[in-house]
Amino acid sequence: MRGLGTIINTLTVLGGGVFGLLIGDKIPERVRVIIVQVIGLTTLAIGLRDVIDTDNIVFPLVGMVLGGIVGELLRLEDRLANIGEFLRRKFAKEAAESSFVNGFVTATLLFCVGPLTILGAIEDASGKTPQLYIIKGTLDGFMNIIFAALYGVGAIFSSVSVFVVQGSLTVFGTTLDSLLTDRMRLELFSAGGLAVIAIGINL
Repeated sequence: MRGLGTIINTLTVLGGGVFGLLIGDKIPERVRVIIVQVIGLTTLAIGLRDVIDTDNIVFPLVGMVLGGIVGELLRLEDRLANIGEFLRRKFAKEAAESSFVNGFVTATLLFCVGPLTILGAIEDASGKTPQLYIIKGTLDGFMNIIFAALYGVGAIFSSVSVFVVQGSLTVFGTTLDSLLTDRMRLELFSAGGLAVIAIGINL
């Protein structure tokens, strides 16, 4: 079934967020901070693993620079924060603005940036068992338990981002697959690894 992986990933993020919100007040603050630091280190390790596979670091470097420039020109992070604030006003007016938006933006960036997002969409579009999104969804779900415990309900709404981004990519997954060579996939993983490292540092 096409799109099954996106649905699974969305549900794991949603479920992890709800569970984290329920148990959040039972996790001591110091423990939450330590867990987030561990997630950050793990994210760095995942990114480094992908980066070192590149045949030429120039390609992911140029890709990241161009992506960063485009992102700044389009003010993507600001727009993402605005979406988070809109969702807060619409569905969670009682939530603190900073924690809601931080939770939404942080979780969205971590769950929607990286090579697994694109390569998983290609697999998901094929109708095969979406192994990549199942793996990604499992990791995302566990991470969102902590994000929801730390930031609150904002992290739960990152499931909307996952559904929209991965669903859109899955729709165009077949076309994407036909455009990518093995070398392009390798460098895509490397560029995605650099982006994941940046997210890990920010955690």
